[in-house]
Amino acid sequence: MPYIGLGLHVLVALFFAVHAVRSGRELYWLMILFMAPMLGSIVYFFAVYMPETRLEHGMRKTMTAAARSLNPGGEMREAAKAFELLPTAQNQMILANACLNAGDIAQAVAHFEACLQGPFASDAEVRLGAANAYLLQGNGNAAITLLEAVRKDQPTYRAEHTSLNLAQAYALTGRQQEAGVEYANAVARFGSMEARADYAIWALQAGEHGTANTQYAEIQRNMKHWNKHTRMLNKALIKRLETAFAGRA
Repeated sequence: MPYIGLGLHVLVALFFAVHAVRSGRELYWLMILFMAPMLGSIVYFFAVYMPETRLEHGMRKTMTAAARSLNPGGEMREAAKAFELLPTAQNQMILANACLNAGDIAQAVAHFEACLQGPFASDAEVRLGAANAYLLQGNGNAAITLLEAVRKDQPTYRAEHTSLNLAQAYALTGRQQEAGVEYANAVARFGSMEARADYAIWALQAGEHGTANTQYAEIQRNMKHWNKHTRMLNKALIKRLETAFAGRA
């Protein structure tokens, strides 16, 4: 029986090792996983694997929103203070994200651009954050450059997020055909509520009413099976979707 347990630990470690390689993680994770399969797998799960899952992402968004409502501007103030005391590239990246979350797009862009010139220039998370800021600023071409770089260098890293933002950037720059293909691929590959909602809203705005109605109907069908918790996590997305379709023919 102990051999069976040991085998399971190794298989789990191997699974996470494959994930680490495919997502472009640092090689030291492989050493940790194979030197201590059980402990290494636990650490990797909570430090890397879980933060990329949809459940953790939804919970984090809910908790972050609640914290901001209790202390508006607090995140940005704390990040600015930390960067002032210790102006490292990591603290600037944190400040850039804090500015983005606070809606200060101009400052977010400025800090992200500084990060893109430093040691985190090729970091996928920095590139995605900067792309988000560019999209909110209306600079679709700059966002496309970064998103396509992430897809090329780390194709499995936050693939759905990259795909949806890339589709949005294509639409913003008038490349509607490419936007439609990107949205369709995102729905086919991930099938999430966010992908279907974004595709439906884009299709409605682009005059693709057949596609918009098909996606909207599929979303409504899925929503019938949601529980209260799922509806709460998707509250903002549902509101955005219903607002877009409120005046449809």
